[in-house]
Amino acid sequence: MLKKYFYCFVIAMVPLIELRGAIPIAQAFHVADPSFNMILAYILIAIGNMIPVPFIFFFARRVLEWGADKKVIGKFFTWCLEKGHKGGEKLKATAGRGLYWALLLFVGIPLPGTGAWTGTLAASFLDMDFKKSVLAVLGGVALAGVIMAVLSFAVASGVTAIG
Repeated sequence: MLKKYFYCFVIAMVPLIELRGAIPIAQAFHVADPSFNMILAYILIAIGNMIPVPFIFFFARRVLEWGADKKVIGKFFTWCLEKGHKGGEKLKATAGRGLYWALLLFVGIPLPGTGAWTGTLAASFLDMDFKKSVLAVLGGVALAGVIMAVLSFAVASGVTAIG
């Protein structure tokens, strides 16, 4: 059982997948084994999704800038830099004075490329305040968790009703 919780925790840390992929997997574990504690899984998933945030905020941009001109990794690092820059500029243009609320919503709407990784990278590119950014990302992770939990529950309920 611990292996399943650890699996969800680690998946939540993976860029692009994050909590949006970990919650449906946790839901599948719960459907297969009702003793799998979803509340514990959600807490571990949220923690797993938040662990990379400080590292991304303080180091990701530096690493990406360093690797952008390297032969093997340059294209991917340049793509990440452009994605972070575009995300930051789009967020800034849309939000105006409500930048932290916009960051929360950006992270919280579970669409591809809008998770904690991209939101934190955008906050780093915009030189936003670290503490306020982390709180906004945490709020976004909580919002995305609720949305994904409801969607996963609805899908799981529909699948079990059919079967």
